[in-house]
Amino acid sequence: MTRLFRRWGLGLGITVVALVLSGCTSTSLNRAPVEDRVSTSGVSAGKSPADLAAIKQPPGFENAGKPGYYTVKPGDTLLRISLEHGQSTQDLTRWNQLDNPNRIEVGQVLRIIPPAGGEVVVKPIGRPQVVATPAASAASSAASAAAEAPAVPASAAPVAKTLAPEDDLNWIWPANGAVLAGFDDVKNKGLDIGGKAGDAVLAAADGRVVYVGAGLRGYGNLIILKHNNVFLTAYAHNQTLLVKEDQSVLKGQKIAEMGSSDADRVKLHFEVRRQGKPVDPAKYLPAR
Repeated sequence: MTRLFRRWGLGLGITVVALVLSGCTSTSLNRAPVEDRVSTSGVSAGKSPADLAAIKQPPGFENAGKPGYYTVKPGDTLLRISLEHGQSTQDLTRWNQLDNPNRIEVGQVLRIIPPAGGEVVVKPIGRPQVVATPAASAASSAASAAAEAPAVPASAAPVAKTLAPEDDLNWIWPANGAVLAGFDDVKNKGLDIGGKAGDAVLAAADGRVVYVGAGLRGYGNLIILKHNNVFLTAYAHNQTLLVKEDQSVLKGQKIAEMGSSDADRVKLHFEVRRQGKPVDPAKYLPAR
């Protein structure tokens, strides 16, 4: 009987060892497919590498690096891009055929200058319509006028006077308060002008309203005017906005009331942008 129990115990021990070894082997075999799936996750989606590369290409990538185009960087908004390149958000939206101007992606390449020879307006039905640029319209008008005018001897023709854009604008001060902070290319991209809440904010020159809102961080309630193809002006921290986008305004027209939105005190922050670059407004405004 003792021998029987010894044999049974020996057989049981062998069985237990075999089961343990079997379990170890089974566990080891079950790990390999998990590692394989992780290493081939890019292919398991059912798309070829070429398809995946095509999907990742941002809109307009073929124009990256070309003159007149800008590649969107992290943190960019269409408003900031338009301000830094001296264009309106409406123009950038139209030139790039953006369905939603509030949605642009990093790496996307945007046209930031007008299309050569005119602006193409894409319509849902029919052929694209070419709208002449202001320069082309002016040239056409001048040609028509020249055709209708009587011929003048060359010796009697007046010499045309070429004026710089800033001379044409004939700037005025946008507010009557004292200057709190002057222009600094790094710390302050314009002038800070003091005053009381509700004081009038005036258009510094004739122009068109290209932005009204509070979408640019650090500027509060903001108005941006476009005066020509060279100059923009910005009016920030207002408490009340009195104009609408695409509205034409005259020099000296009240466009807002001074406030302290997104600022530490009541003031007007006034910027002049020449081809998108901040310049010292004091160089354009008349002496007080």
